[in-house]
Amino acid sequence: MIKLEDLEVYKEAMKIGELVCEVVQKWNYFDRDTLGKQLIKAADSIALNIAEGYGRYYFKENKNFCYYSRGSAYEAMSALKKAVNRKLISTADYSSLKVNFERYLALMNPYIKSIGTGYQMTQ
Repeated sequence: MIKLEDLEVYKEAMKIGELVCEVVQKWNYFDRDTLGKQLIKAADSIALNIAEGYGRYYFKENKNFCYYSRGSAYEAMSALKKAVNRKLISTADYSSLKVNFERYLALMNPYIKSIGTGYQMTQ
C-alpha cells in the first residue's frame, strides 16, 4: 500500500492549505476573523479528510472522507470567489489558486475510483 505522504492528491491538498493560509494572513483582522477563518478551515479540511479516510479500515469509509474532502474544496473555492468579490484578493491571485484546486479535483476523482481496487493512484 502506498504511503499517505506519497499520494499526489494529498500533496496537492496540503499545498492548497498552505497557499490559502498565506493569502488570508495578509487580510485585516475583520476579514481574517470572518471569511478568512472559514476559508482556512475549508482549505485545511481538504487534506485532513484525505488523511482521516486513509486511516480508516474500510474502503467505504475512506471514500466517504474523500467525498468530504472534495466538498471542502468546493467550499474553499466559493469562499475564494467571495474574497474576489470583496476585493480581498485580486482576480489574478484567484486564478492562480484555482489552478491548484483544478489539479486537486483532477487527481481526487480517479483516486476515489481507485480505492478498494488494489491499485491506488499516485499521480
